[in-house]
Amino acid sequence: MFGYRVPAPDEAMLISGGKHGMKGSPFRVVIGHGAFVTPITRKVRYLTLSMQEAEVAETCVTKQGISLNVRSVIAFKVGNDEESIVNAGQRFLSDQDQMSVLTGRIFAGHLRSIIGSMTVEELVTERQKLATEVLDGSKGEMARIGLIVDSLQIQSIDDMGAGYIAAMAAPNNAAIQRQAKIAQAAADQAAAEAQQASQRKQAEFGRETSVVQAQYKAEVDKAQAEASQAGPLAEANAQLAVINAQAELARQQAQLRQQQLVSEVVRPAEAEAERITILAKADAERTRIQAEAAASNNRVALDQLLINQLPLIVKEAAAGLAGANVSVLNGADGLSEIAAGLVSQGMTILDAVRKGMPGQVAAGRQLSAGGSDGSNGAASS
Repeated sequence: MFGYRVPAPDEAMLISGGKHGMKGSPFRVVIGHGAFVTPITRKVRYLTLSMQEAEVAETCVTKQGISLNVRSVIAFKVGNDEESIVNAGQRFLSDQDQMSVLTGRIFAGHLRSIIGSMTVEELVTERQKLATEVLDGSKGEMARIGLIVDSLQIQSIDDMGAGYIAAMAAPNNAAIQRQAKIAQAAADQAAAEAQQASQRKQAEFGRETSVVQAQYKAEVDKAQAEASQAGPLAEANAQLAVINAQAELARQQAQLRQQQLVSEVVRPAEAEAERITILAKADAERTRIQAEAAASNNRVALDQLLINQLPLIVKEAAAGLAGANVSVLNGADGLSEIAAGLVSQGMTILDAVRKGMPGQVAAGRQLSAGGSDGSNGAASS
């Protein structure tokens, strides 16, 4: 739109002419939005708000009188508030590059002042302290010209060949080098041990590989040998099976023949022997029965004979007594006793004859002895 101006995001639009800005400033500040500007009665200028930098390389003398070359970088910009923009606009609007030059000079002065109150050791070891003190010392001056500092970095501190910093660093360098050598020696030792361990592992792996290969070869050779022997072994097993079958057949045939011999020879012979034994037993039993019957008949005949001869025996005994001188006591009772004794002796002789001849002889002897005793007894009486 005609007469409407809009500043960039990193710019401040300064409108001069007409109504002035704050606190009697010669221009009005517009940030972040547009504004109508009358072409003839108003004039528009732009002030950058972007980040800028200034490099400072300054020779400074320390508290110890040692000259040092200090290099630093300052990052700064115009403040975002209207007062800072007005202050910076009044000073740098016509030549905005002067902001870097002036900032460098301001910080160079503060660097010389602060380094003069510090030792080299403090500068080397406490760079952040140096940067903080420089920022604090320059903050008021930078604010008066409308600038703010975002950061200050000390890039390098050089003693310009004096060797002070190198000498100061020598013990540390020696210690560091010593530690480096120790670390290197430890690293070399660890590398050597690792190499030796690797060689041992390789040797062990080679040995294990050789063992495994030997085992594989042995298994392969064994398999090949078994494969080469499989044919003859199978043939031998087949022959052995045939021999075992033939032996089994022969054994079964022998058992069959044995059973046939048993049924054809042994069983008939046993039957015949059993028959002969039974017949012999039957004949013996018959003979025994006949003998017993004959003996029984003989005893019956002998008993009959003895019975028939008993009166004669008694008579002979009585005849023997007839010539003896016998006194008969007790009358008829005594005679009866004598007769009874004779009869008793006759029965005893009969029993002895029945049992056999020895019995007969004994009976005869008893009879003779009885006769003698009777005679003696009768005589005694």
